[in-house]
Amino acid sequence: MPQNTDYEISTSTTQAVAYKKRLNAWAIARLVSDTERVIVARFRSRSDADGYLRHLRQEIPNSTFEVVVDYQRDESVA
Repeated sequence: MPQNTDYEISTSTTQAVAYKKRLNAWAIARLVSDTERVIVARFRSRSDADGYLRHLRQEIPNSTFEVVVDYQRDESVA
């Protein structure tokens, strides 16, 4: 079956990328200083993030970690 290949890239691909970035909204951040956080991992659900947070606290007890909501917003897609 012939396909139409005479089209430009639509904005649906950029919307799909933005949606995919929003899927992993829960993140674990390591507190480096009072004003700086480093994202260690991203998760789709809060319970997955909480489970991995417990693991990190057992493995690295001297560091401070917290679960945060981190929406990676793309400025080109509103």
